[in-house]
Amino acid sequence: MRRSPKDTEDSARIIGRRALLLGGVQLAVAGTLIARMRFMQVDQADEFRLLADENRINIRLLPPARGLIYDRNGVTLAENEQNHRIVLVREDAGDVDDVLARIAPIIDLTDEDIAQLKEEIFRRSPFVPVTIADRLSWEQFSRVAVNAPALPGITPEVGFSRVYPLDKDFAHVVGYVGPVSDYDLTKGYLQDDNDPLLQIPRFQVGKTGVEAKLEHGLRGAAGTKRIEVNAVGRVMRELGREEGRKGDALQLTLDSMLQNYLQARLGEESASAVVVDVEHGDILAMASSPAFDPNKFVRGITVADYNALQDSEYRPLFAKSVQGAYPPGSTFKMITALAALDDGVITPDETITCNGFKEVADRKFHCWKRGGHGKVALNRSLMESCDVFYYDLAERVGIEKIAAMARKLGLGQRYELPQAVHSGLMPSRSWKTQNRGRDWVIGDTLNSAIGQGFVLASPLQLAIMTARLASGRTLLPRIVKTENGVEVPLPNMPPLDINPDHLNLVRKGMFDVVNGPRGTARGSRVAADGIRMAGKTGTSQVRNITNAERAQGITRNEDLPWNRRDHALFVNYAPYDAPKFACSVVVEHGGGGSQAAAPIARDIILQALYDGTPPLSAYPSSQRGRIRTQQEKLILRDPAEFGRESDRA
Repeated sequence: MRRSPKDTEDSARIIGRRALLLGGVQLAVAGTLIARMRFMQVDQADEFRLLADENRINIRLLPPARGLIYDRNGVTLAENEQNHRIVLVREDAGDVDDVLARIAPIIDLTDEDIAQLKEEIFRRSPFVPVTIADRLSWEQFSRVAVNAPALPGITPEVGFSRVYPLDKDFAHVVGYVGPVSDYDLTKGYLQDDNDPLLQIPRFQVGKTGVEAKLEHGLRGAAGTKRIEVNAVGRVMRELGREEGRKGDALQLTLDSMLQNYLQARLGEESASAVVVDVEHGDILAMASSPAFDPNKFVRGITVADYNALQDSEYRPLFAKSVQGAYPPGSTFKMITALAALDDGVITPDETITCNGFKEVADRKFHCWKRGGHGKVALNRSLMESCDVFYYDLAERVGIEKIAAMARKLGLGQRYELPQAVHSGLMPSRSWKTQNRGRDWVIGDTLNSAIGQGFVLASPLQLAIMTARLASGRTLLPRIVKTENGVEVPLPNMPPLDINPDHLNLVRKGMFDVVNGPRGTARGSRVAADGIRMAGKTGTSQVRNITNAERAQGITRNEDLPWNRRDHALFVNYAPYDAPKFACSVVVEHGGGGSQAAAPIARDIILQALYDGTPPLSAYPSSQRGRIRTQQEKLILRDPAEFGRESDRA
């Protein structure tokens, strides 16, 4: 069948369009191939020539800048400083012995240094950079850079190293960093961490404190750089880099000025102190004494310095404020009183006669006052710290209800903080059976009622207990205020499940401890109007007193070896009518709480209230001369270091 001229014309048009479309596609493909070939053969010719010539482009990790740490006012607690160092890559170095021999006179390496470096180099993969030396002077660094063409595998680098500008003040809280060790990677807290940065020799990771507990956020993420290496392993140039992510910036709740005062006021005592904001639960200061300079650990502490710290009986490396666990002594009596009031076994006006001891199960439990206190009601029992009163309460209320009240007030629990926190111990019948293999006896209850026996608490727990008593809320401690500028939300802190009237009775007793005519801490009262203080003394025994010693007269603390003396404790809050701050102080083997711990705690709470050195008018007139001398002798930092203009003198 013959096609019409019109059909032939239409068919020709369709074929023409298809031909044009196909030709266009072919032309586009050809153009793309030509452009790609030109890019690879012309624009990237040098790079691909190097890739073809024995893989001469290497990828290196770029350690990120570690996150900075600040106090609540923006004062820097941990920062980074430039660190000039040199690294060696074994696969690029060729003859390692020859390279080390050439570089040794340039940076003053000893034979011992070289032996240690060789051991480290051959323990690592051939492509892993090994730090040959760091913290080089500019002169040493320049000499290496000038001689780089003759040092295959050697690369001068400018990195960062950690520095703590306030040295001892935050040693136990912030902690310090150090080179990652095999123990950290195999048995320590980094054993499940696959970050390639940890394979870099001498890479710094957190070892203690916030630095360790928040290591992952502070570390950041690695970047990379591409470098050109010639045939003999010398670095010729950097081809490109991708910067990593710097570590998180942290702002802590602590106040640098107050922290500095705590460290200065504790001096060289083996002691600790904690200050808590009663409204939010923020930890404003947390000090352990004596302290140490964390910068020494970053730079490499000498054996002599480390042994001096390790061997000291005052344990300067130990964070006593959170890791210490002490019998709370009479600071525990508020708990026993509240348990008895809550259980209805006592009324506020009921009296108990104290003759100096209570006999239970053929055993005498003694009061600290040998002749006894006579007839004692609740308020006086706290004010004068009568032990027999609490023995009697304990016998009536029992250990389980005392333990339950203690837990309500924060004892016997581990708080979620970026610290190695001790949980303390609030014992019970089941605890003794499981851990000591013996039944609970009535004597255990009586000892627990006055904060002795098995009961243990950290200074942090005692400060939180006091803040809860003052506020009537279930306060929880917080130490990180913001992360990368974002506020860390406050936890829910509901009212305590304790009768408010009972809390008021205990608070009045604590007020009279400091301000009453026979209060055990009357010597440490505050004289300023409107900021009266409430508190409670505590003295915890660390040795058993035999009947023979009691008969002859108990040996005075000052006549005993230091490590056999009683611990001194004091807890307080102020102002009494509108609490702002709560504080706890523990002086190891300090003797009586009223003499050793209460004056320190009073000075600390005033320092917090006045946001600096309080006026002498805040102290009783009879003490002002001594306080003036004490203030003059304290070695405090210049307020300018904290960005503050107020005069502390």
